[in-house]
Amino acid sequence: MEVAIHDSWKPYLKEEFKKPYFKELVDFVKQEYSNYRCFPPGQEIFNAFNYCHFNDVKVVIIGQDPYHGPGQANGLCFSVKDGVTHPPSLINIFKEIENDLGVSYPKSGDLSRWAKQGVLLLNATLTVRAHEAGSHQKKGWETFTDAVIKTINAKKNNVVFLLWGGYAKQKVKLIDGAKHDILTSGHPSPLSANRGYWFGNKHFSKTNDLLTSKNLKSIRW
Repeated sequence: MEVAIHDSWKPYLKEEFKKPYFKELVDFVKQEYSNYRCFPPGQEIFNAFNYCHFNDVKVVIIGQDPYHGPGQANGLCFSVKDGVTHPPSLINIFKEIENDLGVSYPKSGDLSRWAKQGVLLLNATLTVRAHEAGSHQKKGWETFTDAVIKTINAKKNNVVFLLWGGYAKQKVKLIDGAKHDILTSGHPSPLSANRGYWFGNKHFSKTNDLLTSKNLKSIRW
């Protein structure tokens, strides 16, 4: 089965694409997209991999679900297309970058500029039905994205994993902390951020410090 994913990932994930669960997942997603409005658009489902090639992965940010409002999701976690109002979590991410690095708040919420620098913006579930948060969870996506995390863990070194919120923190068990760096904090959503679990984590400067300490190029956040 041919999956519209960048060639750099195929040697590592081709066995995953052959597994029964993945075929069932593809059938489910095709049916959902035929019968309901779903996000992101079909050709953008694997954008996280198409913008960030396997050899370039330096940082992994794990989200849970794509945005489920019209025109928001673009296949990269926390990211929205140009011209789309920034969702609350993204606003808080940009505010933290502003406080941490003194980088002025950007107009565009499109994070493909990060992805092209080696930041894998990976949602655990890659699709969703319009206006129904979590509607495509537990259909096989999590098995696939866990396999992606395990592959990065096994095949690469010195990757910085940013785990924000309880759901992302569960993925710590898939990562070897001796080979990679793991930074955890509360989620950037208002509920968590307003309780003091997000702001001040300095994850963006810390990530760059970790990268430069390994002679890797820092990210222009």
